[in-house]
Amino acid sequence: MSATATSTGVKARPDQRLEVLFAELAELTGQRNAIDGRIVDIIAEIDHDQLWGATGARSVTALVAWKTGTSPANAHTIATVAHRLEAFPRCTQGMREGRFSLDQVGVIAQQAADGSDEHYAQLAGVATVNQLRTAIKLEPRPDPTPRPDPQPAITKTSNTELDIWRIALPHTESAMLDAALQSHLDALISQWNRDRDTSTTTPNNHPPMPTQIDAFLALVETGWDTEVQRRPHGQRTTVVVHLDVEQHIGNLHLGPLLPDPSGNT
Repeated sequence: MSATATSTGVKARPDQRLEVLFAELAELTGQRNAIDGRIVDIIAEIDHDQLWGATGARSVTALVAWKTGTSPANAHTIATVAHRLEAFPRCTQGMREGRFSLDQVGVIAQQAADGSDEHYAQLAGVATVNQLRTAIKLEPRPDPTPRPDPQPAITKTSNTELDIWRIALPHTESAMLDAALQSHLDALISQWNRDRDTSTTTPNNHPPMPTQIDAFLALVETGWDTEVQRRPHGQRTTVVVHLDVEQHIGNLHLGPLLPDPSGNT
């Protein structure tokens, strides 16, 4: 005899039929929730003890989809709840008892903050999945950690043809570098114009106009030369060697200081 029929064989009223069907649905849903709760416990043990690595699966989600035959979305929900099992003990216990569904606890595990287990364990008893999702979206978020101030830096990378330099400077120091580069570039262009005006070569043979790269290298050379004058035994030191072209020998100059080619002694 059908569950929706009375003992006298008279067909039950629609409200009576619904009452019976809803009771059976609640029983089956509770059983399914409890089964999902046990599945989550099993996956949590596999995840926390890293047992899934020996299965060949690429992730816990892939393992769940493989072994349970669920869709990737459902497998992800199970894996997420299992991964945050310790953060939501009341919610997962409600699922084991059949009171909460996997989808309800899944939304909580995916989006809710730590420490909110008790709050959502109460809310899940009366809220749908969409209502839980809305409540979590309205949850106050902690202030984001302020980003650290950017620091000046110089980095260098290389390829088969070039070295690539990247310089990060505060705006003040960057303005100093811009001014120094422009000053050296102006000087190089002025010298280039003078050389071109006094040169007897054809225009096609004139050297190209200086660029910012030339100005940067000139800036480096100037700084280097200044450092050499301050520390004559630093990275650049002039060594005078007397060469005997007939004997093919050379001797270091050990005598008095030679005059500077520029005229300074």
